[in-house]
Amino acid sequence: MNWVAPIKDEKTLKLFGDTLKEVDYKYYIMFQLGVGTGLQLQDILSFKNKDVTGKSEITVKIGTKNIVNTFTVPEDLQQIISDYTKGKDPEAYLILGHQSANKPVSREQAYRILRSTGHKIGLSSIGAQTMRKTFAWKYYNETGDIYYLQNLFNHASPSITYRFIGEKPNMEVVLKKMTPQENERSRYLLYLNGSGKKRLNNIIDTLTDIRDHFDDPTNNDAFYGKVDCLLEELDSLLKNYKETK
Repeated sequence: MNWVAPIKDEKTLKLFGDTLKEVDYKYYIMFQLGVGTGLQLQDILSFKNKDVTGKSEITVKIGTKNIVNTFTVPEDLQQIISDYTKGKDPEAYLILGHQSANKPVSREQAYRILRSTGHKIGLSSIGAQTMRKTFAWKYYNETGDIYYLQNLFNHASPSITYRFIGEKPNMEVVLKKMTPQENERSRYLLYLNGSGKKRLNNIIDTLTDIRDHFDDPTNNDAFYGKVDCLLEELDSLLKNYKETK
């Protein structure tokens, strides 16, 4: 399975949108709504024109627990949507498939369009989550607020959100702001089937093996390069851990 990545470069983002326009303008609208709000593809496809026209906020239910989250629609995106839906049936689907049946484009078709558009401009890491990840990556890099994104996407922890956008966790932020509920959950999982000690022992065994073979004359430069990167990451993590105890 290919890793789906955000589009981080503004020129590439514009090129992707322009290429979608050439396929069908409705896919450009779909893309702009996803990148501009962080909404899931399936939610975007479910909207009718009346659900988004003139709206500064869009509320949707997330997950099986029916958690309600509100997504902000920027002013420039509101204008793009209003121009697109002007004169159209409010009850028609925003991303309309076959007009005669008044059904939305299927998720599979939208996925195929996104993937093929990516291939046209040389991007292979495109998928259904590309729009959402691009929104999240842009928001995080502009604000540094991982907790807003965690809550918006209903992620269990900020580390999940960091992985979602392909960024290394800022451990100082994570360690300082873990909620009591998250700490309780971590305690449970670490004791479940001895998971915590097993993981610690695996790390200790790996580091011990590296130490024992550190002076092996058969080691190449790549070995020391990887060890240096590993120790640099560990030094940073341990420093943050000690400072937040």
